[in-house]
Amino acid sequence: MFLYIYVDYLHLYKPGVLDDILVGVVHEFDTGPTFVALGLTLMAIPILMILLSTTLPARVNRATNLVVATLYIPVTMYNAAGESWTYSYFYGLSIGLELLLLAFILRSAWTWPRTSSPSMPDAGTGSHRPQIQMGR
Repeated sequence: MFLYIYVDYLHLYKPGVLDDILVGVVHEFDTGPTFVALGLTLMAIPILMILLSTTLPARVNRATNLVVATLYIPVTMYNAAGESWTYSYFYGLSIGLELLLLAFILRSAWTWPRTSSPSMPDAGTGSHRPQIQMGR
């Protein structure tokens, strides 16, 4: 999540970017309510994934991570569309890191255990603490 934010922030240091933003244009798009809502959605999804990854059951978590990471690959690659070679190192490094992280998420979700491990207690079956027996 921080990588997405920092890449967007550091992009602001490119000459002309702030001038375009001040006249209401970002990446050839007019900055209106739709643009702002889509931008918020693109940032909210990774934020929600942190919460969902800790709360969803394993099977749903696996599927959600596979779908979201797959959808974010083209979104991530779009950031380099139309950019000059002058900033190729910046975009290569930033997009490369984002794609590596998405590949890690995809691999982890793909190999995710489909059932609870034997060492993990099943939810809802009561206490699984060993009973302490009092010796006589």
